Amino acid sequence: MGLPYAKSPWVRFFRSTEALPWPAKRGVSPSTSTNANASTRLPTRGSLPKALLSALASSCAVPSPTSLPTSWSHTNFTVTLTPLPDGATASPAKASRACETSRGAVARGLFPPEERHQVVVLATTQPADVGVPVSHWSLEDLAVKILQDAHYRDMSRSTIQRILSQGDLKPHKCRSWLHSDDPEFEEKALAICKLYLDAPRLYKHGELVLCCDEKTSIQALERKYPTKPMQPGRPEKQEFEYVRHGTRCLLATFVVPTGMVYGDVTARRTNQDFRRHIRHTVDWLGVQHADAKKYHWVMDNLNTHWSLEVCALFARLNGIKFEPKKLKRGRERKAFLTEESHKHVIHYTPKHGSWLNQVEIWFSVLARRVIRRGNFSSKADLTRKILAYIAYHNAEKAHPYEWTYTGKPLVAEPKSKSRSRDEHWLRLTR
Repeated sequence: MGLPYAKSPWVRFFRSTEALPWPAKRGVSPSTSTNANASTRLPTRGSLPKALLSALASSCAVPSPTSLPTSWSHTNFTVTLTPLPDGATASPAKASRACETSRGAVARGLFPPEERHQVVVLATTQPADVGVPVSHWSLEDLAVKILQDAHYRDMSRSTIQRILSQGDLKPHKCRSWLHSDDPEFEEKALAICKLYLDAPRLYKHGELVLCCDEKTSIQALERKYPTKPMQPGRPEKQEFEYVRHGTRCLLATFVVPTGMVYGDVTARRTNQDFRRHIRHTVDWLGVQHADAKKYHWVMDNLNTHWSLEVCALFARLNGIKFEPKKLKRGRERKAFLTEESHKHVIHYTPKHGSWLNQVEIWFSVLARRVIRRGNFSSKADLTRKILAYIAYHNAEKAHPYEWTYTGKPLVAEPKSKSRSRDEHWLRLTR
């Protein structure tokens, strides 16, 4: 028969170790504790029964790792069971819990550099080139492809994300980019920027810098149900469904030195509509700036901006003879319209460089302030509200824009103070 429960050496051992603190660090012996209380120390070898010491020695043999650790968890060990003095074999159930190993940080980087480099190569490859029918990579697509590829080991999404983050790769993001193959892009951009910077000085000498362009396909949308006004703690709620009433086009001219705008709302943007807008703008400028002697028009390369009819109009405005036989080609027409000696001179932006036109900035203001959250019951209502905002802008908000772009497309600047001087980022200074 066994010993009584109260006299069992196991009970005496665990009672003596109930007040023991959990080891603070792995591998630190409790005997080095600075606590002077003897009741909190581990039992000495002489205070334990021989049978218990043999069981502890057999269950706490030197461990041998069976697998590499892959996360923050207990390390897997193989327990070697040795016979007890009475001939019995020590079982894992008899092993003391006091010999468990505390948790420790498992170092990352279990994948060699070659496999991490293969992840970067895969992420910078088009998915269609490797048989994945998607437009861009996601973490899940990368993990599935790596698992299917015999050259890689299976990786978790978090591991792939860490590898991409270290390389500053973001496959889920995309930015618009416009390529221009104009060989004279920099020369034209510099000329227009110089014109903007000289606009205040030219204005004092009776010369106006004007930016003209069209904003097309402005939709007259009417919300199907009324908009709910904002309340304390609740923003305004706009109905998702709407009714289409058609579209309108806005032809506008922005006066660079003053910030004033003249606009015409039309059904289309034909050659005739553009010429009508030019005539209306000249009449309006004759009232607003009667002492103006010269006009510099900034436009893009739309075909309606250099047609033969436009050449005839500008010849009449300049008071010169119109000779259509000399203006059969587009190159000849642009040379005629950009003649510096004329009273009305057109400065064309480079190809795919319409963002150099300052009226585009004002168009974005109009979209945010009027169109985006507007409610229009008809096309006439849309026209009325656009013209009303133009009048309000000229009366209350007109001001010249501070143009800081110097004409050089890209400027290298340090990304942050914490990085080296050789690591730069590029941004537009406009």
